[in-house]
Amino acid sequence: MSLLDNTLKAQTDTLSFELDLHHSPQKVWRALTEPALLAEWLLPVVGLKLELGAAFNFQSQPMPGWDGRVSCKMLEIEAQKTLSYAWVVGEMDTVVTFSITPTPTGTRLSVVHSGFKPEQKQNFGGARYGWRMMGERLIELLARAD
Repeated sequence: MSLLDNTLKAQTDTLSFELDLHHSPQKVWRALTEPALLAEWLLPVVGLKLELGAAFNFQSQPMPGWDGRVSCKMLEIEAQKTLSYAWVVGEMDTVVTFSITPTPTGTRLSVVHSGFKPEQKQNFGGARYGWRMMGERLIELLARAD
């Protein structure tokens, strides 16, 4: 299993990662959509509903400059294929999209975080670090979860 950062060096508005996972698309989908599993690799989630337009929040420990809340809204849902939602932190209004593709050995998960503005370079760098860390935690979760 591996995590590959496909973000181009000159890119400043979109992060792109691929994870090759030795797990079924169904298992990966569960990790993306079940609150207890999301809390283990991404962030604790409040009010998650797999319905277009549904609003929900990720809630973490507040830290200087961030209240710990990510406000989200479901934009696209295609079971075991695509999940996309608005990802709003303060003034940063972006979109996170997960795409699941079956492979001969399991699943390829694509993670795209788009919509960063030129003045959000620090947010872009922080998100890049965060997705790398969370991707590694997802790999660990899938290895031990049923």
